Amino acid sequence: MANPTPVALLSREERALNIERAVLGLYRWYVDKSQAKRNWRVDAGFDWLSLRTDHAPDVMKLIEGYYAVEQYVPDYTGKGVNMLRRSYGRSQFQLRWGSEEAKHADLWRNALLFGGRWPIERLEQYDSDLRAASWELPWEDPFHIIFYTVFQELATKLNYANLARIAAGKGNGDDPGQHRDPVLLSMCQTIAADEAAHYHFHLEVGRIILYYSPAEALEAIEDVLREFAMPAQLIIPNWPEIQDAILRTGVYGPRIFFQDVLQVALSQLSAENRKLIRDGIRRMRAVPDENGTMHDTIAAEILDVPHLVTDVRQAFARIHEHEAATGLNIVNPTIFEPGPLHAFVARDPIPAPAEAPVIVA
Repeated sequence: MANPTPVALLSREERALNIERAVLGLYRWYVDKSQAKRNWRVDAGFDWLSLRTDHAPDVMKLIEGYYAVEQYVPDYTGKGVNMLRRSYGRSQFQLRWGSEEAKHADLWRNALLFGGRWPIERLEQYDSDLRAASWELPWEDPFHIIFYTVFQELATKLNYANLARIAAGKGNGDDPGQHRDPVLLSMCQTIAADEAAHYHFHLEVGRIILYYSPAEALEAIEDVLREFAMPAQLIIPNWPEIQDAILRTGVYGPRIFFQDVLQVALSQLSAENRKLIRDGIRRMRAVPDENGTMHDTIAAEILDVPHLVTDVRQAFARIHEHEAATGLNIVNPTIFEPGPLHAFVARDPIPAPAEAPVIVA
C-alpha cells in the first residue's frame, strides 16, 4: 500500500453531507435505470391458472414462509422511513423499496391461493396471526441498518434463486424434475431480480459510507455480523416448520450464509477479512482520536482501499452520466469530493462508468 500523503481532513459534518448527496444521486439513478426495467405486474404478469397445485409439502411450506416474511412490509418500510426521514435520498428509496416488497407479498399470496388452493378464510386467519406481532428495527442508527440490509438482501436473493433452481427441476434429491413448475420459476426469478437490485443499491451506499466514514462503518459491520438474523423469523408463529423446510430443501442454511453471503458481501465491500475487522476495531477503541486520523490509518490497513476507491468512483460516474443525460447536472449536480481514504492510494483512479447488470435486470 502506498504511503499516506497529506489531504484536507473532512469534518464529521462534511463527511455526512457528502454521503447524503451521493445517496440522493444514486436514488435518482436507481429509479430511472433500474426500477423502470422491473415494472412487472402481479395479477396479469403470470399464468396463475397454470401454477401447479401438487407441489411437495416442503415446497408449499417455503411459499408459505416467504409470504409470512413479507407480511411485515408495513413495519420494514414505515419504521425505516421514520428513522431516515431527514435524509431525502434514503427515505425516498425506502418508500420505493417498500412498494416493490409489497408486490412480493401479493405474488406469494396468489401462489397460496392458486397453487396451494388455500380457502380465503384460512388465508385471512394466517394474516391475522402474522400481523398480531410487530417487527422492530434491529438497529437504531442508519449506518447499522445499511450494512444489516446489505447482508439481508443478498441472503433473500439467494433464497429465491435457490427455490428457482428447484422450480426449474435442478434441485437436490433423487428426482429433482418432479418439482418443475414454469410459473413458480418465473415468480422466483422475478423476485430474485428485485432483491439483487435492492442488494446492489445498499451495497453502493455501504461503499460510500466506508469511503467517507471508514472507522464508523467498520464498527457497524462488525456489530451487525455479531448479531445477524434474518427479519421476522422470531415473530412468525409457525417459523420452526418453515425453517425445517428451508433446511431440508437446501435453499438456505449456515453454509450458504458463510460462503455466499458473508464472504461475497465482505469482498464486495473491500473488507474481505472479518478477523482483520475485529482486530482493527479493538485498536480503534484503544486509541481514540477526535480528528479520525489514526482511525483512518487503521481502516486503510483493513480495507482494500484501491478497490474501494475504484468502486466509489464508478458509482459517481454512473450518477454523473445519468445527470448529464437528464439535465440534472445543470440544476443539481452531484459533486465528487475525495474522502480521507484517498490519502492511502498512489493516484486517483477515474474509471469509465460501469453499469452493474444485476442492478438493472
